[in-house]
Amino acid sequence: MPRLHKILIANRAEIACRVIRSAQALGYRAVAVYSEADSDAPHVDLADEAVCIGPGPAAESYLSIERILDACKRTGADALHPGYGFLSENPALVEACAAAGVTFIGPSANAMRLMGDKALAKQRMIDAGVPTAAAYLGSDQSLPRLAQEAERIGYPLLIKATAGGGGRGIRVVRSGSELKDAVIGAQQEAQSAFGDAKLLLERLIERGRHVEVQVFADAHGNAIYLGDRDCTTQRRRQKVIEEAPAPGLSDVLRARMGQSAVQAALSIGYSGAGTVEFMLDSEHNYHFLEMNTRLQVEHPVTELVTGLDLVALQIRIAEGQPLPLTQADVQLRGHAIEARLYAEDPYAGFQPQTGKVTCFFSDHALQQPAVRIDAGITPGSVVTPYYDAMLAKVMAHGATRAEAIRKLVRALEDAPLFGLTTNARFLLDLLRTPEFEHSQLHTATLDHWTEQNAPLCQRPAIPEVAWAIACALLLEGRGDAFRSAGDSSFALTLACHSERRTLRVTQHRDGLDVGPIQLRAWSREGARCAASIDGIRKHYIALCHEGRALIAIDGQALEISEPTLLEPKTKPSDPSQILAPLAGRIARILVQPGAAVELDDTLCIVEAMKMETRVNAAASGKVRELYVKPGDQVSAGQLLVGIELLKESSS
Repeated sequence: MPRLHKILIANRAEIACRVIRSAQALGYRAVAVYSEADSDAPHVDLADEAVCIGPGPAAESYLSIERILDACKRTGADALHPGYGFLSENPALVEACAAAGVTFIGPSANAMRLMGDKALAKQRMIDAGVPTAAAYLGSDQSLPRLAQEAERIGYPLLIKATAGGGGRGIRVVRSGSELKDAVIGAQQEAQSAFGDAKLLLERLIERGRHVEVQVFADAHGNAIYLGDRDCTTQRRRQKVIEEAPAPGLSDVLRARMGQSAVQAALSIGYSGAGTVEFMLDSEHNYHFLEMNTRLQVEHPVTELVTGLDLVALQIRIAEGQPLPLTQADVQLRGHAIEARLYAEDPYAGFQPQTGKVTCFFSDHALQQPAVRIDAGITPGSVVTPYYDAMLAKVMAHGATRAEAIRKLVRALEDAPLFGLTTNARFLLDLLRTPEFEHSQLHTATLDHWTEQNAPLCQRPAIPEVAWAIACALLLEGRGDAFRSAGDSSFALTLACHSERRTLRVTQHRDGLDVGPIQLRAWSREGARCAASIDGIRKHYIALCHEGRALIAIDGQALEISEPTLLEPKTKPSDPSQILAPLAGRIARILVQPGAAVELDDTLCIVEAMKMETRVNAAASGKVRELYVKPGDQVSAGQLLVGIELLKESSS
């Protein structure tokens, strides 16, 4: 059996850092690979060696098997860990590793192929006796056949790309009248994303919960499950919060699901870490969804409740060793919850955000017991449009679910990130909802709340206290915070997001009055400040950076500054010039020069951070010119399409 010495991690960001730490703790040397866009990324410095494998776009770097295997050869790495995403479920990488004499830390290529095709996987599970939902898995993809099968399965149903992942190539269909458009849309998206337009149909389980089981198998015929996880809290089929164990399940149901997951792994001769995903209906019947043949993003919550290092187990199995424990040895302790911190604006359609991280105060949160943060960024890190929008995973463990939630809320409050917009406040508000507290969410809840513009999806107001602290910070920054004698009163205009406030400030020897807020006993050390606000002494994370006040309050990371007279005024948008709303890649262009378009017609789709953003016409007219083509990388504000406006639109 192989004796490994040096492990190359074919991934980036937080998962690369996480694998590197486990490998080094076990005595292995770790090799990082990185794109030109990631040259200053934390995983590069953390590894013992690092190799640049190409430009920023993933297709030219992290998705290049040839370049990754060349990095193994150049560094003498005798093993490869794929992390998750990118090539982690690509059987061609497994075969290339075998040909190069490199041990792949994961399952066989055959197991990947069986589970990578959703139709093949579902059929295999049916044959193995694992519960599945009614489906059509056939090769006849004609619309008449799909319509016939849809009637047999019954509405509502799901259309899925058989080669899909990451929530792409999926459509919900509630009636026969919706089927044709849904099929065409899913086929186009699947072909673009995966190079394979084949679809399957599956009965939609309404108000279902997404519960998955972590399995491990070795090359000696042993297989166990390490409990379950609830991943129901998701948006557009992308997970947001995960927890272990899944709340509200009986011991009997847990055992049945675990045994089905082990049965699924054994039926395909699996080896390594895998996750069997189920949909749980309102009557607690479970149905196989898919098997992920890799480590999951949410694996740390399983580590927190089992006390096991899953990466260490992966490496042990890759070396041919048997599992070091049996099913009877698996003990679950307490409850763990993970929240995914994304670079996105939840209050602007969850649009991905790019930019530089100014500060990330994770160290303060990590001082709290039973808190873990897996991050792939540090102050100064540049978040680009090339990769996933996830910045970090914030986790907490408690004796009970309520304690874990409480600790996670505090950890998110104590670890603000400045420099670009994140979903931190949205996560906090979500954790505090009665629906989450009582485990009453289903997989479509967040989508329904978004469609209804529920309070959770509305941008929170900026607290009055934040404006007062910003006044103190900015005045202190120019040496004019407090008066040594007498009082002074004046107006100060500040801006945050799109809001401007003109505040009446009165300076005193011992503090400030800012509108109705009385701020006294002000003190500051580094990024920490303390003040008596309306008679209550409080502590905040607050500092000045490049003329801006950075303040963390009520879960919001606010940047407040004084607008200058030289600040350019916002120009009204020109509907004849369609600009990119964000940096990304042109995934599809849906119009041609000369085509007539109506207001809100989709002209093209920009893909950034695994999310597709539709770019729509701002007025009716005719396409005059296309300035980009599919596959082009574009920057925010770049001209994409020229429109010749109708006279009534331009008047």
